Amino acid sequence: MAIPIEMPKLGNTVEECLLAKWRKQVGEPVSEGEIIAEIETDKAVFELKAPASGTLLATFFQSGDAVPVFANVCVLGHPGEPFELFRPQAGDPPPGPAPSSDSRTTAEPPPPQAAAAPAAAAASPDRPSLSPRARRFARERHFYPEAITGSGAGGRILESDLLERYHRSPRPSPLAKALLDDGFQIREEPSEAAGLIRSSDLRPPAAKISTMRERIARRMRESLSSTAQYTMNASASAVGLLALRSRIKAGHLAQSWPDININEMVLFCAVRALEQVPELNVEFLDGRIYRTEEIHIGFACDTPRGLVVPVVRNCRRLEIAELARKIKTLARQASEGSIAREDLGGGTFTVTNLGVFGIESFTPILNPPQVAILGVNAIGLKPVRGKDGGVEFVEHIGLSLTCDHQVIDGAPGARFLKTVREKIEAIESLAPFPR
Repeated sequence: MAIPIEMPKLGNTVEECLLAKWRKQVGEPVSEGEIIAEIETDKAVFELKAPASGTLLATFFQSGDAVPVFANVCVLGHPGEPFELFRPQAGDPPPGPAPSSDSRTTAEPPPPQAAAAPAAAAASPDRPSLSPRARRFARERHFYPEAITGSGAGGRILESDLLERYHRSPRPSPLAKALLDDGFQIREEPSEAAGLIRSSDLRPPAAKISTMRERIARRMRESLSSTAQYTMNASASAVGLLALRSRIKAGHLAQSWPDININEMVLFCAVRALEQVPELNVEFLDGRIYRTEEIHIGFACDTPRGLVVPVVRNCRRLEIAELARKIKTLARQASEGSIAREDLGGGTFTVTNLGVFGIESFTPILNPPQVAILGVNAIGLKPVRGKDGGVEFVEHIGLSLTCDHQVIDGAPGARFLKTVREKIEAIESLAPFPR
């Protein structure tokens, strides 16, 4: 029996994934567990594996297509089996995910209906589409006008629409046409009065951003447009952090302990602060606040492919040594590109550190549906008035907390930031460090 393979949902807010590359072609045999295709989200590259053995009967999307989650991307089966029944139809809503248990509870009853976004809407471009003949005309003549009204159904651009605009537009000389074929672009208006485009009117092709970079940019825009973000800044004495770090580097702790760094200490303090101020350990989806008893901490990780946010799950029960080991493992896997997709989702709070680059203050951007993110800044000297009234300089670490004002008012955010500061300043007594 033919088996359809769906585009998986790789995160709470993911609505579509990029089909980056087919690893198998139609008609080829496929073994269970074998990689059929590579797919991308804004976070990482994943592998689409065969759930059973068979022959790849059909593929419904091409490399580079944005595919809605839960849409059928291909079909496995025996040669000759019918597969058209599984072909996605334009305008059909994708099937919903299978029901699953979730430890989250909602502060309000769930909505009576949840309308699924149509697959066609998720994949449709903003600009009117070109008919096949118009697409060929544009490709052959390297003619892509920015603004044009299509006369076809639904505003579709026909060949006749392009032909009319083409004859009213300047055309390239033979040398300029050759450069256009290599990806060069027209700078501004043609310099020739007759409308002939010379090679001097062209500029080298612009570098195209990667798919992952494009998706990161889109997620950042969505974050800023869908939330009411505000940032508060504070600092904490770093004396305890630096003293503990010196003991670790000098080998004064047990050999079985990992090489815990400053960022991992701050992450540990953030977890302990969330236990005391749980208002920030929530998710905000569709106008509803979802609370969870557990703390799943995400941390921003710079990788060769771009920004990735691995998640350490169930942090409430972790001591600092175990938390540091998990952070190091996930960071290494993220950098190598081998991190599992389940380790990139489900976070309830995020920490991002730019202090290692000397940044003294910045504005972290929320990672919806999370409602708060903590930025860690550089350590620097700060004047402090002593008990005798004199001023001394003490090393402090900067903290920047961004919250969603739709959910978190200033007072709860300030309480959390105050609690994090207290935990950092008491780091040496916060956990059972070996002496």
